[in-house]
Amino acid sequence: MRFFSRRSGGRRSTGPRRPFAGTLRTGSAAVLSFVRGAPGTYIWLAVLLVTTVLMHHMNPQFETDFLRRRSTNIHELSTNPVRVLISSALWIDGGGWLLYAVLYTVFHAPAERWLGTLRWLTVAASAHVLATLLSEGALLWAIRHGLAPQSSVNTLDIGVSYALAGVIAVLTYHITPPWRYVYLAGVLVVYGAPLITGRTFTDLGHFTSVLIGLACYPLTRHRGPAWNPGDTLTRVRRRTGGDDGAPRRTAP
Repeated sequence: MRFFSRRSGGRRSTGPRRPFAGTLRTGSAAVLSFVRGAPGTYIWLAVLLVTTVLMHHMNPQFETDFLRRRSTNIHELSTNPVRVLISSALWIDGGGWLLYAVLYTVFHAPAERWLGTLRWLTVAASAHVLATLLSEGALLWAIRHGLAPQSSVNTLDIGVSYALAGVIAVLTYHITPPWRYVYLAGVLVVYGAPLITGRTFTDLGHFTSVLIGLACYPLTRHRGPAWNPGDTLTRVRRRTGGDDGAPRRTAP
């Protein structure tokens, strides 16, 4: 009696297949491909992980002094502008690293994959540098006119939020109309409302970053087709049961 056919190649079945293992390999390959498509994003994120771990092992007093020397405040910008503009983008002020890991994956990575590493970095660096200089310039004006205390020249100003805001804004051009205008309205509300209610120099910096990101439109030209959320929703509906919500029949 034959226990297997010739079509099986002479191999006896060893049991049921394990689709989970195949799905896991496929998912891992997709994640790896996504990360490889945005090397700058995840190298930056890895650096932030290291600096965040180091910060958690610092004495609180030492941490404050250490970060202030790497802060883009008025005093440091007047003495070591290039050094602090770079070093301030390598530390996270408040919030957890995991939160930034999500934000970088949602915004920075798609922008880098779409624009390419050099153009993406140009947008992020422009927003970080120009928004910092403008917001600190506004703070200096306020100090000289008695609207802010003199001690503000040594304020703690580090983080990556200006660069993030600029990249979030430039992604507006990666979305097809009319979804583009919905996204843009949301960005303007999120960053514009604090500027109206709080009116701090960081609120001004964030909103300036958004304007800088929008001004980077020339870098987005000829970078491939824009993303259409409507098409994505249609594909999701079809995979989950059809456009009418009813389960799709399959051929026997």
